[in-house]
Amino acid sequence: MTHPAGPGDDDAGPRGGPEAVAREIAEAIESLTSLWSLAAQDATVRLSSHQLRALRALQTAPELNLTALAERLDIGLPTASRLCDRLEAAGLLERAPHPHNRREVRLTLTAQGRHVLADVAARRVQVLAAALAAMDPRDLMLLRHGMRGFLAGQASAPGNGSGPEPPPA
Repeated sequence: MTHPAGPGDDDAGPRGGPEAVAREIAEAIESLTSLWSLAAQDATVRLSSHQLRALRALQTAPELNLTALAERLDIGLPTASRLCDRLEAAGLLERAPHPHNRREVRLTLTAQGRHVLADVAARRVQVLAAALAAMDPRDLMLLRHGMRGFLAGQASAPGNGSGPEPPPA
Protein backbone atom coordinates (compact mmCIF):
# COMPACT_ATOMS: atom_id res chain seq x y z
CA MET A 1 0.00 0.00 0.00
CA THR A 2 1.31 3.46 -0.78
CA HIS A 3 1.53 5.95 2.04
CA PRO A 4 1.45 9.70 1.45
CA ALA A 5 3.54 10.34 4.56
CA GLY A 6 5.76 7.30 4.06
CA PRO A 7 6.14 4.13 6.10
CA GLY A 8 4.76 4.24 9.59
CA ASP A 9 1.63 6.05 8.42
CA ASP A 10 -0.36 3.05 9.66
CA ASP A 11 0.61 3.94 13.25
CA ALA A 12 -2.09 5.28 15.52
CA GLY A 13 0.17 8.19 16.47
CA PRO A 14 -0.54 11.83 15.67
CA ARG A 15 0.25 11.39 11.94
CA GLY A 16 -2.00 8.35 11.57
CA GLY A 17 -4.79 9.12 14.04
CA PRO A 18 -8.42 9.79 13.18
CA GLU A 19 -7.79 13.48 12.39
CA ALA A 20 -5.01 12.70 9.91
CA VAL A 21 -7.10 10.01 8.26
CA ALA A 22 -10.06 12.40 8.14
CA ARG A 23 -7.91 14.96 6.28
CA GLU A 24 -6.84 12.31 3.77
CA ILE A 25 -10.44 11.19 3.29
CA ALA A 26 -11.56 14.81 2.82
CA GLU A 27 -8.99 15.22 0.03
CA ALA A 28 -10.16 11.98 -1.59
CA ILE A 29 -13.79 13.10 -1.35
CA GLU A 30 -12.97 16.37 -3.10
CA SER A 31 -11.35 14.42 -5.91
CA LEU A 32 -14.28 12.01 -6.03
CA THR A 33 -16.77 14.89 -6.06
CA SER A 34 -15.07 16.37 -9.12
CA LEU A 35 -15.07 12.98 -10.83
CA TRP A 36 -18.74 12.50 -9.86
CA SER A 37 -19.76 15.92 -11.23
CA LEU A 38 -17.91 15.46 -14.50
CA ALA A 39 -19.55 12.08 -15.06
CA ALA A 40 -22.99 13.63 -14.46
CA GLN A 41 -22.27 16.40 -16.96
CA ASP A 42 -21.64 13.81 -19.68
CA ALA A 43 -25.14 12.36 -19.23
CA THR A 44 -27.80 12.63 -21.92
CA VAL A 45 -29.41 15.56 -20.08
CA ARG A 46 -27.18 18.06 -18.29
CA LEU A 47 -28.53 18.89 -14.86
CA SER A 48 -27.29 21.06 -12.02
CA SER A 49 -26.34 19.40 -8.76
CA HIS A 50 -29.57 20.78 -7.20
CA GLN A 51 -31.65 19.29 -10.00
CA LEU A 52 -29.94 15.91 -9.59
CA ARG A 53 -30.47 16.02 -5.83
CA ALA A 54 -34.16 16.80 -6.35
CA LEU A 55 -34.58 13.90 -8.77
CA ARG A 56 -32.75 11.55 -6.38
CA ALA A 57 -34.97 12.71 -3.52
CA LEU A 58 -38.05 11.91 -5.59
CA GLN A 59 -36.57 8.56 -6.56
CA THR A 60 -35.99 7.55 -2.95
CA ALA A 61 -39.24 9.05 -1.61
CA PRO A 62 -41.81 8.96 -4.41
CA GLU A 63 -44.72 11.38 -4.45
CA LEU A 64 -43.28 14.00 -2.13
CA ASN A 65 -45.05 17.32 -2.04
CA LEU A 66 -43.24 20.61 -2.61
CA THR A 67 -42.83 21.36 1.10
CA ALA A 68 -41.33 17.92 1.82
CA LEU A 69 -38.96 18.25 -1.14
CA ALA A 70 -37.83 21.70 0.02
CA GLU A 71 -37.19 20.33 3.52
CA ARG A 72 -35.29 17.33 2.17
CA LEU A 73 -33.08 19.57 0.02
CA ASP A 74 -32.81 22.23 2.75
CA ILE A 75 -33.98 24.99 0.41
CA GLY A 76 -36.80 27.52 0.55
CA LEU A 77 -40.24 26.90 -0.98
CA PRO A 78 -39.82 29.49 -3.76
CA THR A 79 -36.48 27.93 -4.76
CA ALA A 80 -37.99 24.44 -4.70
CA SER A 81 -40.93 25.63 -6.80
CA ARG A 82 -38.64 27.15 -9.47
CA LEU A 83 -36.51 24.00 -9.41
CA CYS A 84 -39.63 21.87 -10.01
CA ASP A 85 -40.77 24.26 -12.77
CA ARG A 86 -37.52 23.63 -14.66
CA LEU A 87 -37.62 19.86 -14.08
CA GLU A 88 -41.25 19.71 -15.18
CA ALA A 89 -40.49 21.78 -18.31
CA ALA A 90 -37.69 19.31 -19.12
CA GLY A 91 -40.14 16.42 -18.80
CA LEU A 92 -38.36 14.90 -15.79
CA LEU A 93 -41.09 15.28 -13.17
CA GLU A 94 -44.85 15.64 -13.04
CA ARG A 95 -47.06 17.51 -10.64
CA ALA A 96 -50.44 15.98 -9.89
CA PRO A 97 -53.16 16.76 -7.37
CA HIS A 98 -53.19 14.58 -4.27
CA PRO A 99 -56.20 12.21 -4.47
CA HIS A 100 -57.31 12.98 -0.89
CA ASN A 101 -56.23 16.60 -0.46
CA ARG A 102 -57.01 19.02 -3.29
CA ARG A 103 -54.66 21.65 -1.87
CA GLU A 104 -51.64 19.35 -1.99
CA VAL A 105 -49.64 18.59 -5.13
CA ARG A 106 -47.63 15.39 -5.50
CA LEU A 107 -44.31 15.37 -7.33
CA THR A 108 -43.38 12.22 -9.24
CA LEU A 109 -40.59 11.28 -11.59
CA THR A 110 -41.48 10.68 -15.20
CA ALA A 111 -40.09 7.74 -17.15
CA GLN A 112 -37.59 10.17 -18.68
CA GLY A 113 -36.59 11.36 -15.20
CA ARG A 114 -35.94 7.77 -14.11
CA HIS A 115 -33.97 7.18 -17.32
CA VAL A 116 -31.79 10.26 -16.72
CA LEU A 117 -31.04 9.14 -13.15
CA ALA A 118 -30.11 5.66 -14.37
CA ASP A 119 -27.86 7.19 -17.04
CA VAL A 120 -26.07 9.41 -14.50
CA ALA A 121 -25.66 6.49 -12.09
CA ALA A 122 -24.21 4.26 -14.83
CA ARG A 123 -21.76 6.95 -15.93
CA ARG A 124 -20.65 7.53 -12.35
CA VAL A 125 -20.05 3.81 -11.84
CA GLN A 126 -18.00 3.71 -15.06
CA VAL A 127 -15.64 6.54 -14.06
CA LEU A 128 -15.31 5.22 -10.54
CA ALA A 129 -14.62 1.69 -11.80
CA ALA A 130 -11.93 3.06 -14.13
CA ALA A 131 -10.22 4.82 -11.22
CA LEU A 132 -10.47 1.71 -9.05
CA ALA A 133 -9.13 -0.50 -11.85
CA ALA A 134 -5.93 1.58 -11.84
CA MET A 135 -5.33 0.72 -8.17
CA ASP A 136 -3.08 -2.01 -6.89
CA PRO A 137 -5.32 -5.05 -6.14
CA ARG A 138 -4.21 -5.17 -2.50
CA ASP A 139 -5.00 -1.47 -2.05
CA LEU A 140 -8.39 -2.04 -3.67
CA MET A 141 -9.11 -4.88 -1.24
CA LEU A 142 -8.02 -2.72 1.70
CA LEU A 143 -10.17 0.18 0.47
CA ARG A 144 -13.19 -2.10 0.26
CA HIS A 145 -12.52 -3.43 3.75
CA GLY A 146 -12.02 0.09 5.06
CA MET A 147 -15.26 1.33 3.49
CA ARG A 148 -17.17 -1.50 5.12
CA GLY A 149 -15.61 -0.60 8.46
CA PHE A 150 -16.41 3.09 7.94
CA LEU A 151 -20.06 2.34 7.14
CA ALA A 152 -20.36 0.08 10.17
CA GLY A 153 -18.78 2.73 12.38
CA GLN A 154 -21.01 5.43 10.97
CA ALA A 155 -24.11 3.31 11.52
CA SER A 156 -23.25 2.81 15.18
CA ALA A 157 -22.15 6.40 15.87
CA PRO A 158 -24.32 8.23 18.41
CA GLY A 159 -26.78 10.72 16.99
CA ASN A 160 -27.38 9.24 13.56
CA GLY A 161 -30.60 7.49 14.52
CA SER A 162 -29.46 3.95 13.77
CA GLY A 163 -27.06 3.24 16.60
CA PRO A 164 -27.54 2.94 20.33
CA GLU A 165 -29.29 5.85 21.99
CA PRO A 166 -27.03 8.30 23.79
CA PRO A 167 -27.50 8.48 27.57
CA PRO A 168 -30.12 10.98 28.74
CA ALA A 169 -28.83 14.46 29.56
